[in-house]
Amino acid sequence: MGVSGSGKSTVGALLASELGWKFYDADDYHPEENLMKMQKGIPLNDEDRIPWLCKLHDVLRRDVASGQHVVLACSALKKVYRDILIQGKDDAPLKCDDSGKEEKPVEVKLLVVHLTGSFDIISGRLLRRKDHFMPPELLQSQFDTLETPSAPESFIQINVDKNLSEIIATIMETLK
Repeated sequence: MGVSGSGKSTVGALLASELGWKFYDADDYHPEENLMKMQKGIPLNDEDRIPWLCKLHDVLRRDVASGQHVVLACSALKKVYRDILIQGKDDAPLKCDDSGKEEKPVEVKLLVVHLTGSFDIISGRLLRRKDHFMPPELLQSQFDTLETPSAPESFIQINVDKNLSEIIATIMETLK
C-alpha cells in the first residue's frame, strides 16, 4: 500500500514472482468513472473507492477460499479501506452457494506493506512516469488522505529510498 508512485505495482509484481503467488494490481479494477475522474485531476472520495474496494475484497476472498496466496498492489490509504479489503463491507449480504445455502465467510488475512517516502521523492517519481491515469497533481490529495497503518493492524513500513532487492528481502524476512 501507499500513495501513487510509491512503487506498489513494481514491488508487488516482484514479490509475487519471488513467492510464486498470484499478483493483482488494484488499478486494473477501477471502474471507468474513477479513471476519468482522476484523469481530470479530481481526487477520488469514499463513494468512489468503496465499491472498488468491495470488488477487490471479493477477488481476495475467492482466491483465499481456493487456497491461493495473493499479492495485491493497492493504495488502501485509509484504515477503513484496508478493513474492507479484509472483511468486505459490513452491510454486504452473505454469499450463497448454488444450492441457496449461505457460505461460511472466508477470512482474508492481510499483511500490509506500507511503502513510504517523502513527498519530494515520490513526486519526482510521478513526474518521470509516462502514460498513467494518475496525474502528479493529485499526489498531495493522497498524502492528505493517507492514514499510516498502526496496531492492531498487521503491517510493516518500508521506505522507498531502499533499492528493490532490499525491499523484497525485508518483506520476505517478515513473511517467514
